[in-house]
Amino acid sequence: MSFEITSHKVNANGIDFTYLACGTGPLAFCLHGFPDSAHTWRHLMPALAHAGFRAIAPFTRGFAPTSIPQDNCYQTGALAADVNALHQVLAGDGDAVLIGHDWGSATALIAGAFAPQRWRRVVAMSVPPGVIMRRAFERNLQQLKRSWYVFYFQSALAETAIPANNYALIDMLWKEWSPDFESKYDVENFKRCVENPANLKAALGYYRASVGTGPRSDTYNDIQIKGLEPLIQPTLYLHGRKDGCIGVELAREAQASCPWLEVQILDQVGHFMQLEDPKLVNQVIVDWLGLQS
Repeated sequence: MSFEITSHKVNANGIDFTYLACGTGPLAFCLHGFPDSAHTWRHLMPALAHAGFRAIAPFTRGFAPTSIPQDNCYQTGALAADVNALHQVLAGDGDAVLIGHDWGSATALIAGAFAPQRWRRVVAMSVPPGVIMRRAFERNLQQLKRSWYVFYFQSALAETAIPANNYALIDMLWKEWSPDFESKYDVENFKRCVENPANLKAALGYYRASVGTGPRSDTYNDIQIKGLEPLIQPTLYLHGRKDGCIGVELAREAQASCPWLEVQILDQVGHFMQLEDPKLVNQVIVDWLGLQS
C-alpha cells in the first residue's frame, strides 16, 4: 500500500503553519532542523503511515511557507509551544508521538517534557539534551570548533554570506555534517524556505535566541526551564557515528548522564541520518515507537 504526502495549512499559536501529512491514526509529529525543511521526512512519513500513524511534518516558525511570528521570537520554548498548539489544533491525543532532528530534536525534548500528557513517546536525533550541549560549549573544545557557525550566525554578516555563491556555505555544512552523503534536492528545499531575506533572518533567529540576544518571553522561558527536566515518557536518542556537526562523544555523555534516555549510536550515518539511510532509520524509529506502550 502506498501513502501520499499532502500539504495543508492551519493556524496555531498565532502562526500560519504549512505542514505535510501522511496516513491516518495517532499523530506522529516530525520536526525538522537547520539547514533543512519538512521535506526531510519524506522517507519516514510513509513508513509511519504504514505503521498506523498520521505523520505530520510542519515547516517550523519562520521557515517559508510557514509565516514569520509577529513576536520574532525563536527560542526553543517558542518552538515547543508551537508543537503543543499544533497538537491541540489537529485534535491530537495522548497516543501522539514526537520525532525531532537537529533543532527539531531540542524542540521535541522540551515539548515532551512540558506537556507529557500529549506525547506517549519521543525520539530525538542528532542533537542531545540541552544540558549536554551546554556542558559541551563550556568544556569541549572540539565541539566548540565544530560549532563555529553558531557564533558566526550571531553576526549580520551571516545574512549576506549564506546566500552568496548560491548558498555555498550551506553546501559546505551539509558536506561536513554528513561526509558520505549529498542531496541537492534537500539543499534546494532549504533554499526555498529562506530565499526571502526575512525568512533567512528568522532561521538565524533560532541561533540568536539560543546563545545570543534574540527576543525572549517569560512564557517561553518557563517552557524551556521545564524542558531541562528528565522526560517521564520513554525517550530515544539517535546519533550518527559519522556526524560532523555534533561529536559522537556527546551521545556517549548523554548515555552516561541521562538515565531516562535510551541512546543508540548508528555506525554508518552522519548528521542527516534520516536521509542517508532511511531504510535503517525508519525501521529503528517505527519499531521503537510501536502503537502500544
